[in-house]
Amino acid sequence: MSDFKNQSAGPWVVFSDGAAKGNPGPSGAGWLIRDPQGQVRAENGKFLGHGTNNEAEYQALTAALEEAWSLGAKAVAVHLDSELVVRQLNGQYRVKSDRLRKFYQQAQDLLRRFQDYAIIHIPRERNREADRLANEAIKDHYRTQDN
Repeated sequence: MSDFKNQSAGPWVVFSDGAAKGNPGPSGAGWLIRDPQGQVRAENGKFLGHGTNNEAEYQALTAALEEAWSLGAKAVAVHLDSELVVRQLNGQYRVKSDRLRKFYQQAQDLLRRFQDYAIIHIPRERNREADRLANEAIKDHYRTQDN
């Protein structure tokens, strides 16, 4: 966790969210990435297949981190509405689920690429855009299946 004092340009801001219809059920990931000047650099959603909401949360995070890295981010402030994922990544909760452990490890590996990062819990209302993108990915998948 960081206060980003070492980053003259400031961190890139990442919002990510996962959704599962049925939990487990059809799931999707959504993320929004802003550069240090506040410009939206990425806004994406992805259908994930069958899974739980927590698996989707981690997969959304890892997709967002991979894209932020590919865009050139060196420091990220990651905003999530999943208290479980935030507390696991910040070392406050243990990862008990074997299924989640692989996603947790992947997220930790990606976070280590960055010079600096912070994982920040936000209320669901402040993560509406990422939530919309995750849910649209699920809907779009089934819409294209019907055509």
